[in-house]
Amino acid sequence: MDDRAILGAGWIARAASIALPPRCPGCGVSVGRDHHFCARCWQELRFLGPPWCAGCNKPFAFDRGDARCAVCLADPPRHAGIRAAVAYGDVARRLALRLKYAGKTGGAETMARLIERVVPADIELLVPVPLYRWRLWSRGYNQAALIAVALGERMEIPVDRDVLVRRSRTPVLRGLSGSQRRRAVRGAFAVTDRARIAGRAIGLVDDVHTSGATADACTRSLLAAGAASVTILCWARVLPDTGGD
Repeated sequence: MDDRAILGAGWIARAASIALPPRCPGCGVSVGRDHHFCARCWQELRFLGPPWCAGCNKPFAFDRGDARCAVCLADPPRHAGIRAAVAYGDVARRLALRLKYAGKTGGAETMARLIERVVPADIELLVPVPLYRWRLWSRGYNQAALIAVALGERMEIPVDRDVLVRRSRTPVLRGLSGSQRRRAVRGAFAVTDRARIAGRAIGLVDDVHTSGATADACTRSLLAAGAASVTILCWARVLPDTGGD
């Protein structure tokens, strides 16, 4: 899906919003404005923010300054943090599934509006996690690219949807262990043009951060190609107490 197609999809969504009443992105009931949740769904969303781990942005129960969680101390991450709008839960899951599998592309704008508040000020370029070409053809769009474009428009940050590619087809990661996920995506991503990311602070955009295997593989490729840093920007993050697919 090229930029014109993405913009066209956005135009269609805006035209539909004129003809149809706004609906809650979480449950579909009528609401007053587009991209607004009903009171019930809003209350069920768990918004993420400080205090959190200085390494991976995992929430802390209380402010610990620049402290890092035990995982980051034992194995410092390559990335510069995982900035998620919300914790994975029933409402966040429904929105992600509707965007990913049901063609509800307006959800990308909803997600971008809430991701915006956690984006670091130093991000210079947004890069979506790519789909393998077969999956892109069958789905018709890359949900991460839709989120990246919406976020880039809101924050006036450039988006490069082609500099990072998935060069091999990987199995569905749902149900695999952490080590199996890491093996499945090892070597799956590549940078097409190092000059486009060299020395830049990258925001790697995705919908849901689960085990981190995909994001880590993408981060490895971007840093190896010369990116100054890579921060994960996503809609929802699976935390130990939230479960996930």
